[in-house]
Amino acid sequence: MLKELYTAALGMVPQQTRLEVLSNNIANANTVGFKRESAFERSLISAQANLNNVKGDVESEDTPTDTYTDFGQGAAERTGNHFDFAIDNKKGYFTLEDSEGKQYFSRAGHFTLGQDGKIETADGLALTGDNGPIYVNQQKFLPGQMDDTKAILLRVEETGEVFANEQTVGRIQLTDIENPQTLVRETGAHFSATDNTVMNPVPIEEASIRQGYVENSNVNIIKEMVEMIELQRMFEMGQKVITTNDGTLDRSIEIGRFG
Repeated sequence: MLKELYTAALGMVPQQTRLEVLSNNIANANTVGFKRESAFERSLISAQANLNNVKGDVESEDTPTDTYTDFGQGAAERTGNHFDFAIDNKKGYFTLEDSEGKQYFSRAGHFTLGQDGKIETADGLALTGDNGPIYVNQQKFLPGQMDDTKAILLRVEETGEVFANEQTVGRIQLTDIENPQTLVRETGAHFSATDNTVMNPVPIEEASIRQGYVENSNVNIIKEMVEMIELQRMFEMGQKVITTNDGTLDRSIEIGRFG
């Protein structure tokens, strides 16, 4: 009877993980450049080994579930914003850099003009080119003066060449990640590399950037909702099994105590 309880609990843990993953996907369905995650169970052999080693509860490290990031390309959406860029193929990531020089990789191409004149994300990560962050204006702006973006005619070629008022200011350097599953998600759409990540600059002849567009998330909201409903039903079934077996166990204990 105890084994039935553990079996039901072990079956509910991966369902709970899947529910959390689906909830996060749905919450980020409108996040530019977001890459959905999916959960999958490890081998049944590992799951059986967990059952044989349970000491009292189903520990998180025994969970027979892993997550997998789907790096598939999202749909491009026209915004008309000159500071929005979309990579027009599956190859390449924008290379971003924080104030300490740490690099991040993303397909999210919604940028703005920073107060120091460089192209950056809303959270202050600089878009980098061949020679570091790309500056379109070296002037220091005061708070409240960000409408200066309207005074700059920004043009980006498909190859990534950036022109500000028809003056060349740099070239967006895309980075090709050969094994994206080694990346670590830092925020919704930004990833960092690990020691195992293999990356190379995308050659200029292979670059394809569309100005005035962004790549939306690759979340299919309808598919995610349908899967969530199915998982909730399975989770409820597991709860009923545990409740039933728990009640039976209580009655057995009472019978043994007074029988």
